[in-house]
Amino acid sequence: MKYLVADFKITASNELLTSTARDVLCSLVSEAGFESFEETPEGVKAYVQEELFDRPMLETILAEWPLPESTVEYTMEEAEYKDWNAEWETAGFEPIIIDDRIRIYDARNASAVPDAHSEGEPTEAGLIQIGIEARMAFGTATHETTRMMVAALLRTDATGKSVLDCGCGTGILGIVAAKLGAAHVVGYDIDEWSVENARHNAALNGIDDMEVFHGSAQVLSHVSGLFDVVMANINRNVLLDDMGAFTEVMTKDGMLLLSGFYEDDIALLNEKAAEHGLHETFRSTENGWAALALKR
Repeated sequence: MKYLVADFKITASNELLTSTARDVLCSLVSEAGFESFEETPEGVKAYVQEELFDRPMLETILAEWPLPESTVEYTMEEAEYKDWNAEWETAGFEPIIIDDRIRIYDARNASAVPDAHSEGEPTEAGLIQIGIEARMAFGTATHETTRMMVAALLRTDATGKSVLDCGCGTGILGIVAAKLGAAHVVGYDIDEWSVENARHNAALNGIDDMEVFHGSAQVLSHVSGLFDVVMANINRNVLLDDMGAFTEVMTKDGMLLLSGFYEDDIALLNEKAAEHGLHETFRSTENGWAALALKR
């Protein structure tokens, strides 16, 4: 997967306005596909997958810049290819418990691995144990969106259901679904590293009925059957673009779980959902991030 990096230079009348401009800029340019940000002394560096970059949208955003007494200029280049998670992967992560039902731990950390790792049965005071090795892939429950998606899945009856994980990353959501009794799990991701990582983590957790495909939502045209639960923890623009594809593979009373977007984006996503005959059943928010559960 190729990334581009935009170096935004902010000129403002004072430091407070510069700080405000950074926040506004990050929020607005996410509409052009940018998904991660790094503060710089002069502004912000923002990263976007090349195939998701909407340059006309970015130009419109900057042409309609809403903060007077400040201006924004930018340069863009191809980002250096590297393992964006390398430093984090080396450090690992501490075990995370969600809703007193699931414990997610770093499978590379011997001290975090439970003494008895069962095949989906609750252990350690009733907690279901899930081990994750993150290798250049997103999804360990250290991020708010992943935690909210796991919590939303816990509120959704997955027993005996067919589950789809769109943009599966490490495979964590599909693995959770399988541990909760899903009959069949399918995932896909545009990143080959993520596909291999998800397959590895599924095997690590004793999940042998989870299929993982390489590609975008277009792979769904080659997947047979419909899904009772569809999950997607991706950036807002991809969710909006692919919602039609998601609903096409949902059962008549299927559930769509979404995250990867900000609280301010909820209205826009609900509007798009309504176009496809979906309505909100519950939502959650954490530190400005949001998750939605939608049903036909």
